[in-house]
Amino acid sequence: MTTLKFVVPALLLLCIAAPFAYYYKGRGNCVSPRKRFKTALAVNVVSFFSVLIFATVFMFRGNVFAADEAAAVNLGGGLKFIAAALSTGLGCIGTGIGVGAAASSAIGAISENEGIFGKTLVFVGLAEGVAIYGFLISLMILFS
Repeated sequence: MTTLKFVVPALLLLCIAAPFAYYYKGRGNCVSPRKRFKTALAVNVVSFFSVLIFATVFMFRGNVFAADEAAAVNLGGGLKFIAAALSTGLGCIGTGIGVGAAASSAIGAISENEGIFGKTLVFVGLAEGVAIYGFLISLMILFS
C-alpha cells in the first residue's frame, strides 16, 4: 500500500509529461503540428483519467467506518470554503475574459466615434458585474 503512494503520483506526472515529449519529438518529422497536438492531447486525457481511476480503485479501498455527527458537520465546513473559493475564482476568471473582450472592442469603437463612450462603458461595467456576483455568492455561502 505504501508503494502505491509513490507510484501513483509518479504515473500522474508521467501522464502529464509524456504527451509533451511526443509533441516536441515530432517537430522534425513531416507530421503537422495540429495532428501532433491532437494525438498528444488524446494520450494525455486517456492516460490521466485511467491513472485516476486506478488510484481511486486501489488507494481508497478498505473499510468504511461511520463518522459521528460532529465529524460530519466539520466535513461540510470544508466543502463550504471550497464552494466559496470556486464561486469567487471562476467569477473573476469570467470577468477577466469578458472585460478583455469588451474593453478592447470599446477602445476600437471609441477611436472611430467618440460619442459612444457612455454606451461602451455600460458593456464593460456589465462584464465587471460577474465578479461582484461571484463575490456575493461566496459571502452568502460563508455566512449561511
